[in-house]
Amino acid sequence: MATRILFVDDEAGIRTTLKVILEQHGFDVTTAATVREALEHLNHAPFEVLLSDLNIGQPGDGFTVVSAMRRVQPQAATFIITGYPDFDTALQAIRSQVDDYLLKPADVPTLIHTIKNRLEHRRTVPQEKPLKRVSQLMLENLGAIIKEWLILVKAHPELNAIPVNDRDRIDHLPKIVEELAGRVDVLSNISSEKAKKDSAEHGKERARQGYSIPLIVIEMRLLQRVLSFVLQRNLIRMDLSTVVGDMMQVGESLQEQLEFSIRGFQQVAREAA
Repeated sequence: MATRILFVDDEAGIRTTLKVILEQHGFDVTTAATVREALEHLNHAPFEVLLSDLNIGQPGDGFTVVSAMRRVQPQAATFIITGYPDFDTALQAIRSQVDDYLLKPADVPTLIHTIKNRLEHRRTVPQEKPLKRVSQLMLENLGAIIKEWLILVKAHPELNAIPVNDRDRIDHLPKIVEELAGRVDVLSNISSEKAKKDSAEHGKERARQGYSIPLIVIEMRLLQRVLSFVLQRNLIRMDLSTVVGDMMQVGESLQEQLEFSIRGFQQVAREAA
């Protein structure tokens, strides 16, 4: 039976050309143009090899696919294709994730030799670690979430212009993350009453500090971005069967907490009028 390869690249011409070349060398090739498409394939069919471009739509997306393959099909050999040879240092740091990398434009003989050599010398797969829910990873990475969020806030000119110290900026953030994790754990469609009250108080405090409603929205959007980054880095540790549902819960909770923050803000504005 032919060796099955999942080839991921967002450039249609490369997908078509390399697929034909690999098939001429006896491989059975499935292609994907996006991370989502790649995850769909690797969750529903077995592969011996993953060959992924480094940047699929967004820089570094190839690592997301590699991490998912490592979790779902740990025996598969994984390769990253990159057009940036100076990226070698970063790639070395993740050798536990990627078996090897190749530079664009890919040299076909080298590519074929590398794939076959890796298949002939399969690595030992480490013992599986327990999979984790989104909620567990958020709580475990709370410190990193706060730190990265604060960096983004300070890099935003309008937010950074508000004269607030770091402690007051992040005061409500741990409560938000804890509520997000709690909703995921209990699969609740509604934020807790405590979370609603805390969010309203947060909105009132932001009004007193000189924020505007758009700035409160921006803060929440930056939090959502940080959560996405943190979870992406931990994809190999996540239970992929629960990710979609968990992230939907997170998104709904963020929107509800934002709604109650805005209501609290508006209450202070009405009282001051």
